[in-house]
Amino acid sequence: MAKPLAELIRPQILKEFIGQEHLVGQNKPIALAVKEGRIHSMILWGPPGCGKTTIARIIANEIGGQFFGLSAVSAGKDDVRKIVTTARTLPPGKTILFLDEIHRFNKAQQDYLLPYVEDGTLTLIGATTENPSFEVISPLLSRCQVFVLEPLTEENLREVIRRGLKELKITHLAKDAEDFLVQFANGDARQALNLLEATMHLYKEVSLANLKSALQSKFLRYDQLGEEHYNTISAFIKSMRASDPDAALYYLARMVAAGEDPLFIARRMVVFASEDIGMAQPTALVVANGVFRACETIGYPECQENLAHGVVYLALAKKDRSAYDAYMEALSDVKKYGNLPVPLQIRNAPTKLMKELGYGKGYEKYPKESLLPEKIKGKKYLKRRSE
Repeated sequence: MAKPLAELIRPQILKEFIGQEHLVGQNKPIALAVKEGRIHSMILWGPPGCGKTTIARIIANEIGGQFFGLSAVSAGKDDVRKIVTTARTLPPGKTILFLDEIHRFNKAQQDYLLPYVEDGTLTLIGATTENPSFEVISPLLSRCQVFVLEPLTEENLREVIRRGLKELKITHLAKDAEDFLVQFANGDARQALNLLEATMHLYKEVSLANLKSALQSKFLRYDQLGEEHYNTISAFIKSMRASDPDAALYYLARMVAAGEDPLFIARRMVVFASEDIGMAQPTALVVANGVFRACETIGYPECQENLAHGVVYLALAKKDRSAYDAYMEALSDVKKYGNLPVPLQIRNAPTKLMKELGYGKGYEKYPKESLLPEKIKGKKYLKRRSE
């Protein structure tokens, strides 16, 4: 069976890697670790197609280690046990266990893995698209460095596409076709390469028209744990945002039928309740948290009913993003200005010296003036709706 295009052009050394310069660029964390040959267990957290698997393979190649790849979706304790047996015959620090979708390993499986990571039998490189602080047990997380990967930039994607074209022996690609590939990929190299390869397979020529035709073809399929997973959760959220309960229920049903983790769905609902509904209907957060708790304690198949109940409630609720937008604007100012001095009158004054310095002086419980730092005094983040 021929290797997929993405596999054929996968970089073997760090210098060939495209993107993630903040991690693999000169004097950056992963590059330095590879150069020194001192690799610690790590978790690579980022969206699909941004290079997590490739970085793990390159690390193993660069340090002369033995690479073992597992998917947490299908692997279990027995698979880890076999790798541990092999690892004990290899030099210390030379066994790289790459665990894709690490967030899908349950607590018992992660507990089993922990001592081998702790004693250095295995150097774990976990890959996840989910926030590891939610999905990885604290003892294992504390023994790993967490690196955040970003979606590939447009320029990164164009470089990936050029490599794909070279492998397919395509000497020219029209700009409109390249632009379409870049936009379609949306930061995911695998998306671009899959569509490029499918188009070439079907039509023997890559053009904008052929790319669009291939996109509609049954030939191009994504596994439910990859791109389709993200397409569906995106459609689910956008349907609730549009107050379309029928569409939201349909996408919920698709995820449930595919065996999606109910906590993954419920967590998105909790976020949605504050981000999109917010002050328009504050009880939405209570309902979403109730759904999450139900999924946590009941599980499938019964909790699908709790999910459906919550989805209809959130979809029909009034929407107000003012709290979310206000916070994001405030966060932007924090990043822009740093830690601006807190006004003296609202500083804590636990000591005599602090009181003498004016800490807490003139404090009023219900002042009319702005309590923001002087540089941004009077700024309004929260745009209240008119009565």
